[in-house]
Amino acid sequence: MRFEESKFYKEIPSEKVDLPFGSFYLTDTFILAELKEGIHFDWEKALKAIKAIKEYYGTDFKIAYITNRVNSYSADPHIWEKLTGDYDFIVASVIVYYNNMSFLNASLEKHFYKKSMKRCATLEEAIEWVGKLKEFN
Repeated sequence: MRFEESKFYKEIPSEKVDLPFGSFYLTDTFILAELKEGIHFDWEKALKAIKAIKEYYGTDFKIAYITNRVNSYSADPHIWEKLTGDYDFIVASVIVYYNNMSFLNASLEKHFYKKSMKRCATLEEAIEWVGKLKEFN
């Protein structure tokens, strides 16, 4: 389910940032990404997203990251290593998967991420998990 089609879109204030490769919804506690069908999410695209995110939040912030995999795309799993090495604003990540292939890809990415990463079968489960993180309570 897309974020804009969910009950959360009306309940949680967000700022939508559209980039050529996907949409990012910026909230007080999380960033939710919905990337476009067929793209390859690499470090160059990640840097463009990071630039837009930092323009919104500033320089000193902590946030969770939810990737809502409503579309099929590929991602360089090494992005997670670079992200935690070069940027330290994400406290935890969630991958919402909708099929077995997405679950397998999420499992692979989890091996490259040094912080807490959860795999969820629904957007609701992901948002509830983020809401229980100690960093936001």
